Amino acid sequence: MKSKVLQRFLVILAITVAALYIVFGPRTTEAARTYLTGGFQRTLEDNINLGLDLKGGSQLVMQVQVNDYLQTVTQNTMTSITQAARRAGYATTDARTEIGNNSFRIILDAADAAKADEADDKLRDNIDLQNFTSDVNGNVVTWTMTREAVRRLSEEAVALVEQRIENRINAVGVAEPTLQRHGAPTSHQLLLQMPGLQDPERIKELLKAQARLELMNVVTTPQQIYSTREEALQSLGGTLPPNRNIFPYVERDIDDVETNVAPPPRFMIVEIPAIVAGNDLKGATAVQGRSGGDNYEIDFELKPEPAQKFGAWTAAHIGQPLAIVLDGEIKSAPTIQGAISDRGQITGSFTRQAAEDLASNLRSGALPARIVYQEERTVGPSLGADSIRAGVRASVAGLVLIILFMVFYYRGSGINAVVALLLNFILTMAALVIFDATLTLPGIAGLILTLGMAVDSNVLIFERIREELQSGKTVPSSIDQGFARAFVAIIDTHVTTIISSLFLFVFGTSTIRGFAVTLILGLIINLFTAVYVSRTIFMWVVNRRRAQGQRVETLSI
Repeated sequence: MKSKVLQRFLVILAITVAALYIVFGPRTTEAARTYLTGGFQRTLEDNINLGLDLKGGSQLVMQVQVNDYLQTVTQNTMTSITQAARRAGYATTDARTEIGNNSFRIILDAADAAKADEADDKLRDNIDLQNFTSDVNGNVVTWTMTREAVRRLSEEAVALVEQRIENRINAVGVAEPTLQRHGAPTSHQLLLQMPGLQDPERIKELLKAQARLELMNVVTTPQQIYSTREEALQSLGGTLPPNRNIFPYVERDIDDVETNVAPPPRFMIVEIPAIVAGNDLKGATAVQGRSGGDNYEIDFELKPEPAQKFGAWTAAHIGQPLAIVLDGEIKSAPTIQGAISDRGQITGSFTRQAAEDLASNLRSGALPARIVYQEERTVGPSLGADSIRAGVRASVAGLVLIILFMVFYYRGSGINAVVALLLNFILTMAALVIFDATLTLPGIAGLILTLGMAVDSNVLIFERIREELQSGKTVPSSIDQGFARAFVAIIDTHVTTIISSLFLFVFGTSTIRGFAVTLILGLIINLFTAVYVSRTIFMWVVNRRRAQGQRVETLSI
């Protein structure tokens, strides 16, 4: 029996020492050197991740404009339809899109009404139209995006935006960010929390930039550069064809950069689709510009297959201009001097930080849709410190009251409960560190509730032991029966609470999740402290009395 108690005691001791080191121990050699000379608090702050409401920082709620993505899909599909119809020999008089009221349609006017049905079937064989249903009325063929496709593509847009925002945040090096879905699924919102960040302006600019890079053919008939968009449109007959687009030309030469004078507005006509798109990029780097100083440019590199395609295209278009389009603006339009394979450059009046941010965005990938900031909240470090002090005061006050009650009501057994309670708190904090969880103000509330649940478990056990003692059983037998019969009730209360907390974690917002995480971890650990640790203490008390030659007839409970 003594050896069994010793084994249990060694297990508890090993777990306690490990937990104390996980929570309070230094992780690096430098931290260990300063640990005893003022580095304790810094080490504790490094080990425990504090949330936005405790550490201070910034929070952004963003909405993904999924209609942008759906519109792009519709327009790209229309371009594919017109090109496929031309290749198949079906003459068309007009092709256009109708977008509005969550409806996305492509309308094609066939020159020969007798071939409209045939064209619809033929086009479906040649291009992917699974997102659209078709309807033929005379010479007009209409493709309408299905509701299921709208839902699926909207979810795809949000997932892509979430992935690429995460890449951008990681590239910048924001410490311990939290990015997750926010609100109802149909709201298409994302929540970004950045603890410790007090000035989110740069991050906001970095995130909202789509960074969509396209290399496009410049249409030069009758001229290359136009003073107004209307002038460019008139050169196309007053109507924008489906394979053309007009973009502002914003390139600034060296003189403009040095004098900081913006050139007059200019426009260019380009051919769509692009020869090379942003997804074809292999890498991008910010480099100092030709003029030196604080003027920077971006060198980019293409992936092998797009590079081969681009090389063949440039070889066939030597002497013609090439538009380098970034987020719907032509940054430069160099003349092709020879075949270009895998490299290019974006010039302009970029500062070093702007160039590095743009290069980072290009590497992480373009946003498939715009984001709109709907909420911004910044918590100062002083307010976070106040929240920590309030949470600690509440925790300590609750703990002291619980200790006084347990010792007063259960006497010696109350000390048993206090030991299990303190160990539960230490192990819960260690679990937060191990799982790299973030402690928030609701999380502190979860810790306080865990203390209440832990005490409740001890009360169930102690009351069962009292009942067994009152029925005339011996102390060892009462302890065994008390733990055995209370265990079912403890498991029942803990499992049901954990299941409820799991629902809070899955469907709740970030603040609710913080509460759920600490509560779940605390309840799981309580099964160890309230049952295993508390019983070990009772076993030690019984063995100690026997070793002293005393009869175990009573128990301080």
